[in-house]
Amino acid sequence: MSIIGVSPEVSLAYETFGDPGDPPVLLVMGFGAQLLAWHEDFCRALADRDRYVIRYDNRDCGLSTTFDDHPVDMGEFVTAVSSGDLSTAPAMVPYRLSDMAADGLGLLTALGVERAHVVGASMGGMIAQTMAVSAPERVLTLTSMMSSTGESEYGRPSPQAQAVLFGPRPADRDGYVAAAEKELVWASKRYGDAAALRELAAASYDRAYRPAGIGRQLGAMILSGSRADALRELRVPTLVIHGLDDTLIDPSGGRRTAELVPGAELLLLPDMGHDRPRELWPTLLDALVAHTGRA
Repeated sequence: MSIIGVSPEVSLAYETFGDPGDPPVLLVMGFGAQLLAWHEDFCRALADRDRYVIRYDNRDCGLSTTFDDHPVDMGEFVTAVSSGDLSTAPAMVPYRLSDMAADGLGLLTALGVERAHVVGASMGGMIAQTMAVSAPERVLTLTSMMSSTGESEYGRPSPQAQAVLFGPRPADRDGYVAAAEKELVWASKRYGDAAALRELAAASYDRAYRPAGIGRQLGAMILSGSRADALRELRVPTLVIHGLDDTLIDPSGGRRTAELVPGAELLLLPDMGHDRPRELWPTLLDALVAHTGRA
């Protein structure tokens, strides 16, 4: 693991797998999740298929730069957004998805990568979409996984998933790890793995427990708004992957993304939720290798 400056304000923690001479694939992780959520075995399997894999911590997560001098009270922020307070809510959050997209592009620049295949999951899919929209000349292909377009009527969570997402999580290690099992609410119904969720939670807690960044990342998602108009104009080869068991971002989010992007391919996977079960890795890897091989 290394840390590199990508702008005067931000440094990102990252890891690479494979041969730098192979086509580069940038993996962008989602809301509140560290680079560990792109499982090391998955990254190595993709690298073994002749791809140069880069995974990293977004700002305000893991070992990358945090913005703790801008605290966000989740309750106050949600209240401001819900009441339509368009002056207070934006002032609470110090950045937007466009800034997080600039971080990813800055990482590529810092690593000497001119163009890359960009793969984003959940909020990472939103960031990846924003990268492709803002700098299409840097993005060889886009893969948007378990994500949506920023339009409020698509990709909505179920009440149960929303309750887990916004519910309090214990600050002590044992409690934090045990609470990870609640994420089964949005996992694959067939392959959901409580032990794997606890394992990732333990590794993430031990590596960098920084819950304060969650509010700022959430604010960045909400305040960045819809990408629908921009996606209609996107001319980057795009693959959209979504699990039919996903209750955190409903599959309508993936369907809508594929509907908007001209020529996009849509892959809907039974037995996948808002997760990437190991049992489905061969399918996901085949799809990524085929898609990134077209450019």
